[in-house]
Amino acid sequence: MEQYNVTGMSCAACSARVEKAVSAVEGVTSCSVSLLTNSMGVEGSADSAKIIAAVEEAGYGASLKGADSVKTAEEKTDALEDKETPVLKKRLIASIGFLAVLMYISMGHTMWGWPLPAFLSENCIAIGLAQMILAGIVMVINQKFFISGFKGLLHKAPNMDTLVALGSGASFVYSTYALFAMSAEAVSGNIGGAHHYLHEFYFESAAMILALITVGKMLEARSKGKTTDALRSLMNLAPKTATVIREGEEVSVGIGEVRKGDIFVVRPGESIPVDGIVLEGETAVNEAALTGESIPVDKTAGSAVSAATINQSGFIRCEATRVGEDTTLSQIIKMVEGAAATKAPIAKVADKVSGVFVPVVITVALFTAAVWLILGETVGFAVARGISVLVISCPCALGLATPVAIMVGSGVGAKNGILYKTAASLEEAGRTEIVVMDKTGTITKGEPAVTDILPAEEVSETALMKIAAAIEEKSEHPLAKAILRKAAEMDIRPAGVSNFYALPGNGVAGILGGISVFGGNPDFIKTTSPVPEELEEKARELSKQGKTPLFFSGNGKFLGIIAVADVIKEESRDAVSRLKNMGIHTVMLTGDNERTAKAIAAEVGVDEVIAGVLPEGKEKAVHRFAEKGRVAMVGDGINDAPALASADIGIAIGAGTDVAIDCADIVLMQSRLSDVPAAIALGRATLRNIRQNLFWAFIYNSIGIPVAAGAFVAFGLELNPMFGAAAMSLSSFCVVTNALRLNLVDIFNPKHDKKRKSVILNADVPSELEPAESPETESAESAETESAPCQRGEGHEVARGFNPEENEKLPEEPAEIPETEPAPAIIEKTYKISGMMCAHCEAHVREALEALPGVAEATASCLHDTAVVKMTEEIPEETIREAIEKAGYNLI
Repeated sequence: MEQYNVTGMSCAACSARVEKAVSAVEGVTSCSVSLLTNSMGVEGSADSAKIIAAVEEAGYGASLKGADSVKTAEEKTDALEDKETPVLKKRLIASIGFLAVLMYISMGHTMWGWPLPAFLSENCIAIGLAQMILAGIVMVINQKFFISGFKGLLHKAPNMDTLVALGSGASFVYSTYALFAMSAEAVSGNIGGAHHYLHEFYFESAAMILALITVGKMLEARSKGKTTDALRSLMNLAPKTATVIREGEEVSVGIGEVRKGDIFVVRPGESIPVDGIVLEGETAVNEAALTGESIPVDKTAGSAVSAATINQSGFIRCEATRVGEDTTLSQIIKMVEGAAATKAPIAKVADKVSGVFVPVVITVALFTAAVWLILGETVGFAVARGISVLVISCPCALGLATPVAIMVGSGVGAKNGILYKTAASLEEAGRTEIVVMDKTGTITKGEPAVTDILPAEEVSETALMKIAAAIEEKSEHPLAKAILRKAAEMDIRPAGVSNFYALPGNGVAGILGGISVFGGNPDFIKTTSPVPEELEEKARELSKQGKTPLFFSGNGKFLGIIAVADVIKEESRDAVSRLKNMGIHTVMLTGDNERTAKAIAAEVGVDEVIAGVLPEGKEKAVHRFAEKGRVAMVGDGINDAPALASADIGIAIGAGTDVAIDCADIVLMQSRLSDVPAAIALGRATLRNIRQNLFWAFIYNSIGIPVAAGAFVAFGLELNPMFGAAAMSLSSFCVVTNALRLNLVDIFNPKHDKKRKSVILNADVPSELEPAESPETESAESAETESAPCQRGEGHEVARGFNPEENEKLPEEPAEIPETEPAPAIIEKTYKISGMMCAHCEAHVREALEALPGVAEATASCLHDTAVVKMTEEIPEETIREAIEKAGYNLI
């Protein structure tokens, strides 16, 4: 989408006119104009020159926002500064000065007999001339209304300024006519008739209308300025300078001079200037500016750091990986700007009304004056009614009802680490009825951890962990890493084992201090030592809970069980509970086996679980749920891309340093499931606020116009044009002020959640989504004691499921370890790669590398711009380079 600046718009009718003009340009597929930010987003193949020409033909100005890419953060912040309020304030002060004198003469002297100099008080024509001159001065001060209004009329695109100009102009013209009539009466000697015309003057109305509308415009501009506070505060976070290493020396340069690959240093208390990777040093970084999380995050060599975060403790040396518009902060700013530049579907009704509103109002005003004249009223009365209709009508309130709420709502989200890509995503979040969640990395932490330690009799937990850590240290299995992490927490340093080898499908073995030690599944360990029945029963219970029990023995004696599982995040239960309290149906989708999935689902409390599905199966499930209601899919944005894209609203969780995920509509800066109900709560609050604004705007006009037209004169209700102008000013101010209330919403407080009727779903799973039969069903005993099948890397321990046929080859006595062919050594190398931007790029690099002979496994990360390659043999760097470049990327 190309972004444009648009000038000259004053109300919703203007934005509707611009949108209509640009949409008519050949090649434009969609156009969205924001009155709030005076911007326009255009999609399609149309040339920018034609688009700008179309805007100019409609009577407005336009320019491409392309130059923004080279603007500094300071310049961008300056562009958001409220420059309109000071100008309007000066106009208002000048207007009030002359208006006060005018009101004294017209109201004070004429109605209440306040004193005037003799040359005025004794001459009614002089009084009329004085009023005309003062009103004329006020009109000149506020000439912008007339220039914009009549320009719109000439282009057949009348706007709010047209109504104001016509109302004020009509008052002035009629009053001038009355002044000439007064002069004629005075010349003819009819002094009484001449004095009568003093009550026919509407000079004060002509000036007061302009002054009151300027008051409203100023209040509106000031309030609109506050709606961009969140965006301005984000831009102000951007550091202005960076300390880089040039020719071995530390040099302070402007942030725009930092290039990708530059080495920069950050001292305690300084802001990190650009995104990068820590090369040396350790520190704690406060990332609250980007994620909303106040607890500092520890950073060591290899850790990623983001621009605008604060280095709190240590000195670090980093390499720049993303600069300028590519930094995380810049991406966040783009998202907030993008949300403000797009339109929510709910705004379409207001847009349609705004497009015809002004012409209809002008017609109604003329009709009103004509009817009163036909009914025998004076010209002055009929004109006053017509002017009242013109000045009370407010298309601005209609036009601002949606964009101000969207801007404030997206700003509140950004401050809390919730980024809405478009206005539609903010609205859709508020309409969500079903939330489908991926398990791994969303509900759970995504990495195994030790959950239970069950030592045998006469064995301590520490002793069991020491042996387990020693034997697992040489394993690359994820479960082994979980044990090593637990050992580190217990300050246990693994002792070295000799003669280590892996038994595929069974476990691992080695010699520790001259004693044979074993770890693996129960059937394997039973061949090395007897397993107590009570511990076997506990292992079965752990398996039912979705955990994987690992058995250990040494020197013919059973040592104990260590259970490992992908642990549930601390906030997952509360998040799911809150979603259910909001009346949202919760579903967990996972590729894991059914028993593990159901154990996790029961612990968290989701309404429905579908297990054993591949990515394409997840997409089908989302489509099925979409038939029942509006679906939000929550995933990590990579493996769940198809499902995220096919859902009504895709929410990428845990993507705080990669906010450019194409498939998601909402990006959560932290890996917190609790942000999902918060995002929906903010969407609901914004939607409610928009409805309130639209209701006020429609009701105001529906009541105000008939009252102004004199429909209730019979009941003594008559509206002076001045009060009509005051009402018009306040209507826009009320709409903007109401939108600012969103800043007070506590999106993380469940007390304000309103439960809606939950969507009733048929829990039957289609045949294509049925989980595949688990390999664990090979034997009843192993089905009870195993959990999710896990895979080991090439040449290392694989699934710890036990095959009795393979076990026949194992020795009866553990001390006699058979000589086996050692597993091939794995060589692991990390390469720096440039050009990766998303999950698809990562997949392309991974596939290119894994296609090379000798590559056992490859993983790529666009976050760190790296690829980790595990090889069974040394591969020349040139071969790696060719494969990467062939895939369309560069090896650094």
